[in-house]
Parts: sequence; structure tokens; C-alpha cells
Amino acid sequence: EAAQAVRYRNAGTVEFLLDKERRFYFMEMNTRIQVEHPITEEVTGIDLVKEQIRIATGQPLSWKQQDVKMIGHSIECRINAECPDTFAPCAGLITRCQMPGGPGVRVDTAIEPGSEITPHYDSLIAKLIVHGATREEALARMRRALDECVIEGIKTTIPLHRRILDDPDFQKGRFSTAFLERFSSPPPAG
Repeated sequence: EAAQAVRYRNAGTVEFLLDKERRFYFMEMNTRIQVEHPITEEVTGIDLVKEQIRIATGQPLSWKQQDVKMIGHSIECRINAECPDTFAPCAGLITRCQMPGGPGVRVDTAIEPGSEITPHYDSLIAKLIVHGATREEALARMRRALDECVIEGIKTTIPLHRRILDDPDFQKGRFSTAFLERFSSPPPAG
């Protein structure tokens, strides 16, 4: 309704917080495509970048809001060139790079062996996205995809993503904005 009230016509993201009593609180609207847009693309089948280009050329959206149907579950892991325990940026040369594939797996990246990661830019080096019919299938696909993802020469957040996926609270969908605090130090030895 807010976008309609101001006649907004483009990609945009409206963000909310959800509390324990399942009440929603408006946070913000971003008038741009989000880094996480592949999640929406995976569960709706809509190419948001294509639609944004259509709008920029004066064409209307090729669908209406009531036509959008959510199908399945999707998870995105942002692979950063960072120490997985301290989140400190990790610059260096990528010596080996092998990305996963298969049904329900998408990788958005431009890195390859020989890519130099400098400290002068955002540390995001890849987005690993999975889709499954159920949350459990999406979690299993992400575990497999993370196991198949090999990036050598620099530290990445892949080990952090594995620890998060193994967390029982995450698996059950029980987490809050404080969830990541338990992962801000190295995992226990053993």
C-alpha cells in the first residue's frame, strides 16, 4: 500500500521485524534490488533483474502481485573473504576455486583461480543459493553445496555457514537478531 500511495514502480524491498508474539514491525523500504534477491527469484520463479530492466525501458511488469505464488524454500549463504571466527577481512589470492552445482543449487560469483581479493572492496565473493520443496530439503542441499564449495588461498565464511546449519535452533527455525552472537568466537575444540 505504501508503494502504491507514492506510485512507486520498480524493484524494492520492504523490511519488517517479527517478534516472539509474531507481530510485524516496519523497518524500511529499499528502492533498489537487494543482495538477497535470488531468494525471491527462487521461490517465485520471477527474474527480478529482467523485470527491473523492463521497467527502466518504460514497459510494465509482466505480472501482477496477485499472480505471485511462493513455491518451496530457499536459503542463501553469502560467502565472504573473512575469517569465519572474527569476521576480519581476509585479502589474498585465490589459488583454487570449485563451485557446487546440481538441481536446486545456484552460485552467483565472478571469482576464479588467480582472482585477487583486496581489502579495498566489500568482502562478498560469492552467493550460494539453494531451493527445495521443503525447508529440510533446502537445508540438506545447502549442506551438500557448502561441502562441495572449495575456495583456497584465503579464509572464507564457509566454516561459519556450516556451523550455523548444524545448529539445532537454526534447523528448527528458532532464531533472533541475537542468534549470530554465539558464533562470534572460535568453535570449541574437539
